[in-house]
Amino acid sequence: MIALLLALGSSLAYGCADFLGGLGARKAHVLRTVMIAAPASLAVELLLWPVLGASFSTGALAWGAASGVASAAAFALLYRTLAIGPMNVLSPVTALVSAALPVGVGLLQGDRLAVTGLVGLPLALVAVVLVSAGHGAGATRPSRTALLLALGAGAAIALQLVFLHQAPPDSGVAPLIMGRAVSSAITLAAAGAIRRRLGSERPAYALSALAGVLDSVANLLFLLAARSGDLTVVAVIVALYPAGTVLLARTVLAERVHRSQLVGLGTAAVAVGLLALT
Repeated sequence: MIALLLALGSSLAYGCADFLGGLGARKAHVLRTVMIAAPASLAVELLLWPVLGASFSTGALAWGAASGVASAAAFALLYRTLAIGPMNVLSPVTALVSAALPVGVGLLQGDRLAVTGLVGLPLALVAVVLVSAGHGAGATRPSRTALLLALGAGAAIALQLVFLHQAPPDSGVAPLIMGRAVSSAITLAAAGAIRRRLGSERPAYALSALAGVLDSVANLLFLLAARSGDLTVVAVIVALYPAGTVLLARTVLAERVHRSQLVGLGTAAVAVGLLALT
């Protein structure tokens, strides 16, 4: 139950971070937003170091660095995917892959589910697709390139979670610090390489920084959840992060919540209840 609650918290934090980061990116090039979010995120993890501890063993550094590379790749592939579109087709593909791959890894590593879990897990995967999808009527058929990018983005997100899960349980926040440092370095290098194309618009500093803080909170909650529960269950719950984005968009921006998304939210609630009984 503790792992489930932590995973739900992580999912909500990821959803809120995506929403705020998306708002921040509307005012300037997305890399300018990340250049603020990344240091803010790293600062949070460094502040957590004295509280939660950190053991910079070889395993923690290696898996943390791997998660950082995956995180940077996920960011680039995801935004390129959504730029090509159509979002209402590609977003569910990305979310489903990001959930399914860790489930497979968890099962291969020996995770076992009770009957309620065997029912709740597929329901949760269905909910991931429904919540992240918009209206399907008249949807444009995605190109092969767009589908490959969506699959790549989902795989990169999944690998980030799997790599964090592989870090030694006694390493504290060391994998998070290492991962954030690596992903920040890659992002800054990319920004430097295309600095002439970043434009002169200033990003929304407060929104960008808050997005970075929430992303760190989400990573921490995922790490704690994965250490206290099964990766199979935790990864699926975390993949429900679009629900937080959808609800915030409805509340703050008055965006319409489509019928499929409402069904997805209800399905998610049932799935979480079943997984809680596992």
